[in-house]
Amino acid sequence: MLFENRKQLSTLLLPAIVVLGLLTAYPIISVVYNAFLSVDIGSGQHHFVGMANFAELFDDFFFVTAIQNTLLFTVVASTAQVLLGLVLALLFHRNFPGRRFALPVIIYPMMISTLVCSSIWRSWYHYDFGFLNAAFVSVGLPPQEWLFNPDFALYAIAIVDTWQWTPMAFLIILAGLQSVPKDISDAAMVDGATGWKSTLYITLPLIQKQILLAFLLRSIDTFKLFDKVYVMTGGGPGNATETLSMFVYKYGFRFFDLGMASASSLVMLAISLAMTLIYAKRVMKGGKQ
Repeated sequence: MLFENRKQLSTLLLPAIVVLGLLTAYPIISVVYNAFLSVDIGSGQHHFVGMANFAELFDDFFFVTAIQNTLLFTVVASTAQVLLGLVLALLFHRNFPGRRFALPVIIYPMMISTLVCSSIWRSWYHYDFGFLNAAFVSVGLPPQEWLFNPDFALYAIAIVDTWQWTPMAFLIILAGLQSVPKDISDAAMVDGATGWKSTLYITLPLIQKQILLAFLLRSIDTFKLFDKVYVMTGGGPGNATETLSMFVYKYGFRFFDLGMASASSLVMLAISLAMTLIYAKRVMKGGKQ
C-alpha cells in the first residue's frame, strides 16, 4: 500500500491544499467581501454599503451593454467554433490524400499566443494597409472598417476567436467520432443508412456528449473574453466591444473602485456558473434531454 494511513496522505496533500486556498479561495472570499463595501484606495478606508453597488451596476448603461456584448459574443463565437469543428471533424474522420499534413495546419492557430494572434489580426484588419482590405479591393469590393464600425467590431473579434479556437472543438469532436464503434456504422450500412443519413441519425446522436462538452468549454472561455478586446479595440468604438471582463478591468485598475469591480465580478461569476451548471448537467446525462 502506497500510503499506510490517511494522516500520511493528508500531510502529503497539505502544501497543495494551502496553495489552492491562497490562489483560489482567498481571492473569491475577498471579492465577495469587497462587493458589499465602498472602498477608498487612497486612504485605505472602507464602509459597508450593502446591495448599493449591485443596484448601481444594473442602473449603469455601460454595465448592461457589457452584459449584452458578452452574451452575444459567447453565443456567436462558441456556436461558430463548434459547428466548424464538427464539420472539420467529420471531414478528418475519413482518410483522404494529405490528411497527415493538413491536421497540423488545422491545429496550428490554437498553438499561437493570444496576444500574438490578436496583433496579427489587428494588422490584417487595418483599413489602409490590412491584408483583408487589400484582398477586398483586388476583387472590386470596397474596404471595410473592421474594428471601427460599431455594428461589426464585435463580430470581427468573434472571427479572430473562431479562427484561433475552432481547433479545440475540432479535437474534442474528432475524439468522440473515433470512439464510436465501427460495428455500429457497419450495421447501419447493412440496414441501408449511408452517407448523410448515417451521420445525421446515428453518428451525431452518439457524439452528443462530446459536442456538448465542446460547447461548455468554448462558452466558458468566450464568456470571459478580455485579451483580444484589450489588444484590438480596448472596448471601442464607443463601448461596442466592451465585455464584462473589460468592464471589471476598467473599474478595478483604471477607476480604482474595488467595490464596483468586485460586484460586477460576482455578477459575471454567477452568470458563468449558471451556464456551466446547465451544460454540465446535460453532459453528465450523456447528452440526453
